[in-house]
Amino acid sequence: MKAVTVLTLAGALAAAFAAPFAAAQTYPAKPVRMIVPLSPGGAVDVAGRLVARSLSERWGTQVVVENRPGAGGTVGTAVAAKAAPDGYTLLMGSSTLMSVNPHLYPKLAYDTVRDFTPVALVASTPLLLVVHPSVPVRNLKQFVAFAKGQPGALNYSSSGNGSTGHLAGEMFRRATGTNIVHVPHSGSAPALVSLMSGETQMMLPTISAALSQARSGRLRALAVTSQRRVDAAPELPTVAEAGVPGFDVEIWSGVFMPANVPRELVTRVHGDLMDQLKQPALRKAFVEQGASVVTRDTPEQFASYVKTEWAKWGRAVKESGAQID
Repeated sequence: MKAVTVLTLAGALAAAFAAPFAAAQTYPAKPVRMIVPLSPGGAVDVAGRLVARSLSERWGTQVVVENRPGAGGTVGTAVAAKAAPDGYTLLMGSSTLMSVNPHLYPKLAYDTVRDFTPVALVASTPLLLVVHPSVPVRNLKQFVAFAKGQPGALNYSSSGNGSTGHLAGEMFRRATGTNIVHVPHSGSAPALVSLMSGETQMMLPTISAALSQARSGRLRALAVTSQRRVDAAPELPTVAEAGVPGFDVEIWSGVFMPANVPRELVTRVHGDLMDQLKQPALRKAFVEQGASVVTRDTPEQFASYVKTEWAKWGRAVKESGAQID
């Protein structure tokens, strides 16, 4: 009797361990939804559609993009957090959605660290530190010296309070000991117009938003904010290279699942996505958006990176005083 009980228990345990593996082998057995918590057309939406299309081709099963905008992306992110942990709901997250919003919005219905499983860091995009051509500097060291020489006289524009450009500007002010005044606008386009008109003197937009203006002479690019120089503008130094050690600000996008998704499914989606990101056509599509594809991180490394970013942007939000009710 005891031998039968032991054998029965062993069989049950074997079946329990085999079930997730079998699910991963047959996954996906039905369409998968990709929640994009923002409106169509933006950088996160583009990244989500590129990933969804590529995975659809690989799996032979449709990955359907579902835009769920509202409240700065918090509405759609909440929907993804509450989805069943069965692998059939993916979230296209970003540095803003996962690392900035938790500090800007004090009453979220989810916790971006506790309620999600990071699957894969997909791409990153640096900001471009640009100044109006009338500012009498040619490099970042000269600009820092110029700003320090007239505290409070220079302005920097952003797309709004709590935006990446605002927070990056505050990081730059603190890292350089400069007093450059923040001037928020109602979007990136009016902020760029403000800079090009000379109303403001500095801005930290995405490289895709401002590089063409810099190359036309309407703006002057001084540095990129990433750790490494970028292929789109290899002649530009990083902010760290140009005299501000340790400065590193990038906008990133990545795939998440709800918490408690079986490990085997996370591994399956991560592996398939990494393989797809190595395809020249998909890499080119991201590069055309000003992004660099990332294929070096495991899910564990991505999870660690998300926690580090959460803390970094949290400090920036706190120091800036920005908050959205």
